[in-house]
Amino acid sequence: MKYHEIKDIKRKLRSNTTPSEKLLWKHIRNRKLRGRKFLRQHAIIYDSFQDEYFFFVPDFYCIAEKLVIELDGKIHDFTKAKDTDRDAILSDKDIRVVRIKNEELLDLTTVLDKIISSFRLDDDSPVFKRKPLK
Repeated sequence: MKYHEIKDIKRKLRSNTTPSEKLLWKHIRNRKLRGRKFLRQHAIIYDSFQDEYFFFVPDFYCIAEKLVIELDGKIHDFTKAKDTDRDAILSDKDIRVVRIKNEELLDLTTVLDKIISSFRLDDDSPVFKRKPLK
């Protein structure tokens, strides 16, 4: 796929945010979660050939932590093999994936703790010293 096509896909995904994505985004955006900057619907290109790119667009991605957060709705009950392959490709790129079922968002504190427990870097790292936006 060409880069401009990837941008179009990201734009469509951002404009069709699920209620679960909106809820979690409210709590992790603007460095609200321990100073980490998360991106929403950010393309991760894992391979390319000439001007063709092969990519994934996770729900949320923290570049500094190399951490993907995927919210799994009912559709993921039918895409387990695809999800496993995708997770393996990301793992080969040293990117970790945290999968959260939509139902888990009923206990947001536990979900945020699950994400925090996946952080590798120390909170005192200079990369996290920027103040969160309001």
